[in-house]
Amino acid sequence: MFDPSDQSSARARITPRLIESLYTEAMLLADEARTYFDQEGRGERSELDPFVRVGFACESLKVTTRIMHIVAWLLTQRAVESGELPSGVERRPERRLGHAAESDHAVVQQLPPSAQRLVNASVDLYARVSRLDEDGFDEAPVPSPARALMGRLERDLRRGSGDSQ
Repeated sequence: MFDPSDQSSARARITPRLIESLYTEAMLLADEARTYFDQEGRGERSELDPFVRVGFACESLKVTTRIMHIVAWLLTQRAVESGELPSGVERRPERRLGHAAESDHAVVQQLPPSAQRLVNASVDLYARVSRLDEDGFDEAPVPSPARALMGRLERDLRRGSGDSQ
């Protein structure tokens, strides 16, 4: 039975597979946003009222900023997982998920449907990664089984080579 007071069961684990999946999603969204805002969206933007056009530009920057923060955070997680960065560095404030300004719902509603979809997709992805950033550090990191095995092998090899000398 589900116990709402048991937060550990509700938390997602930050795993290499999850990091790669989110990274792929973020990069696809980044490419889609770039294509839309740089090419397809130009025609739609030119047809908007001047005030809405400014909102369109602001929201495109917010989408880009969200995606940049997400990708930077995911690359940090990947670097820690691979051993490129020492474990624990991801908890430092400058390595946490950066703040991204919220979208103005009233402005977003006035944008073309394609722009609305991109804004909403970036908000959704940012919210999911933000939950991981917050929840992923509330408890001790789960040791990697592969790293534990490597550590045992290294200790056994050292013991074995010390016995033969």
